[in-house]
Amino acid sequence: MPRSLEALALDQIFREAHTNNAWTDQPVPESLLRELYGLASLGPTSMNTCPARFVWVRSEPGKRALAALAMETNKARILAAPVTVVIGYDLAFAERMPQLLPGRGEMVKPMFTNTPATEPTAFRNSSLQGAYLIIAARALGLDTGPMSGFDNAGVDAAFFAGTEIKSNFLCCLGYGDPAGVRPRNPRLSFEEAGRFA
Repeated sequence: MPRSLEALALDQIFREAHTNNAWTDQPVPESLLRELYGLASLGPTSMNTCPARFVWVRSEPGKRALAALAMETNKARILAAPVTVVIGYDLAFAERMPQLLPGRGEMVKPMFTNTPATEPTAFRNSSLQGAYLIIAARALGLDTGPMSGFDNAGVDAAFFAGTEIKSNFLCCLGYGDPAGVRPRNPRLSFEEAGRFA
């Protein structure tokens, strides 16, 4: 039976974790990014569709290109972070269904091939996968800075040209500078956010 995580782990992942807006220059090794993806990839998606696609922007030219497509307040964050991940969603994700859903993939592939279900399924599940990435990054000791506020069409042209992948959101990764952490904004209470039925 699964056990609850220790308080220290819950603090690191949720209670004491914040969106980071400033970064140290400590690099994030490729091996850690691969470990991070490995953990994030284990989170559930609808019928194991796994539509998220990731571009790990860490080169100086890549950072400059991405920052140029971001709103003004996000430019400096992208330039300073060791890595910024572009989380996208692949509208051709159904092509991978035989690989990802053995025994049933060919049967369900037509459900998601250029149908009304394609885009909402891809967007919803890539959002989930991006959230798993944030949780996994925090669990591995990285700080995160997820953001929207960028030119989606421009990012698609710069980083996903020639594909059916569309950008969803960005997430800076690295080791945060505490000076860039703002106090946590309020959250809704249990009763404000939901109800029993």
